[in-house]
Amino acid sequence: MGTKASRQKMIQKIIEKEEIGTQFDLAERLKQHGYNVTQATVSRDIKEIGLIKIPVEGNFSKYSMPVNISVGNIAERMRRMFIDNAVSIDSAENLIIVKTLPGTAQGLAACLDQCGWQEIIGCIAGDDTILIIIKDKQMMSDIIVRFESLMN
Repeated sequence: MGTKASRQKMIQKIIEKEEIGTQFDLAERLKQHGYNVTQATVSRDIKEIGLIKIPVEGNFSKYSMPVNISVGNIAERMRRMFIDNAVSIDSAENLIIVKTLPGTAQGLAACLDQCGWQEIIGCIAGDDTILIIIKDKQMMSDIIVRFESLMN
């Protein structure tokens, strides 16, 4: 078994060559390469590397490296991602929930993290849901309007 760094490099090599859709599948591939890992270890590695899930043909998703995008393209990318993937927006106090198509929440949340909106403290994404935390509930109506405009 190698070091954490070598294991994480192997994860990157595996996801570049194969469509890996689950932590279990990734752990199995790592075991085939001599890394005796648990699902919890793979989960931590995925978070540390910053892997995202992207949709692939057949309503599936796979792990991918995050794409580094220039600041000028972020607004357009976010607009496209909202139009293509966002299903609904709801809010309470200083929290916003964005429902997305299955497998697309992490990519959209990564885009939101890169957008640089000062009102957003951060995002947490699951498979089809993003929790967005806003600094001050007084900012909520403006943020909701911005999100809704991105969906149209």
